[in-house]
Amino acid sequence: MKNTHVNRRQVLQATAAISATAALPLHAEDTPATSLKGRLYKTLKLGMVSLKGGTLTDKFKLAKAAGFGAIEIGCPGANIADVKKATADSGLPVDGSVGNTHWQVRHTHEEAAVRAKALDHLKQSLIETEAVGGKTCLLVVGHGNDGPEEEIWKRSVDNISLALPLAGELGVSIVVENVWNQFCYDHGGDHTQTADKFVKYIDDFNSPLVGMQFDIGNHWKYGSMGDWIRQLNKRIIKLDVKGFSRAEDKFKQIGAGDLDFADVNDALAEINFHGWCAAEVGGGGPDRLKQISDNMDRVFNLV
Repeated sequence: MKNTHVNRRQVLQATAAISATAALPLHAEDTPATSLKGRLYKTLKLGMVSLKGGTLTDKFKLAKAAGFGAIEIGCPGANIADVKKATADSGLPVDGSVGNTHWQVRHTHEEAAVRAKALDHLKQSLIETEAVGGKTCLLVVGHGNDGPEEEIWKRSVDNISLALPLAGELGVSIVVENVWNQFCYDHGGDHTQTADKFVKYIDDFNSPLVGMQFDIGNHWKYGSMGDWIRQLNKRIIKLDVKGFSRAEDKFKQIGAGDLDFADVNDALAEINFHGWCAAEVGGGGPDRLKQISDNMDRVFNLV
């Protein structure tokens, strides 16, 4: 199997390049019929907000002015005092966090010392997230190259489960993102795959504190995102979104490409989803952030 590791920074860089060369608005006729207004709320990654010389508060204000209702910070290592000040001064809450070490320090790693460090990072992220008012910690659980699937499956479930008492005490959920990490799907396979393994993986935790931050764009290459949403159902706590083109085999801006957002919206309504959806594309300044917000409005029929 090809060793492909596409991390968050690479995705943001790729979609930033796309937005610079193909930042075309979606047309009204492309708007799905099913509206998610009152169900789906817009957030974004802090790293998407570009403001030269601006303070953290300025960045929060910029995201709010663009139409976002919250923001996700990186953990562990967040400056709690600065984040609290930015939230108070801007009126923009933190809805959750994104792990910033999980690609390198993995819960699937064969070395117990590395897994122990991954657990420490997760626990610290939970603490920091709760301290600033967030309710979710996004986690990439590891990588398929760390060993046979059965082994890394058990390693990661056992290791992450050790953080559940703290997650329960703090009231913060651990949300697993579906990424290109060669785990729970066939990376060399076609677009007829299902979410069966993700369903079984989340269910193995047997806890309401563990669910999915389901990325709508990441696995369109491998299956029907509407059907995956229907399969995952209440296991989905939160969403990420980006565009993808099967025809071009690359990530796109939100609404570009051939991802079936009409079916996605129908599926989210069918499972009665209510919650945050985080943009995960190349960011920028005021105009770019407004474009991202508007594209989310359009694909999810929010206005």
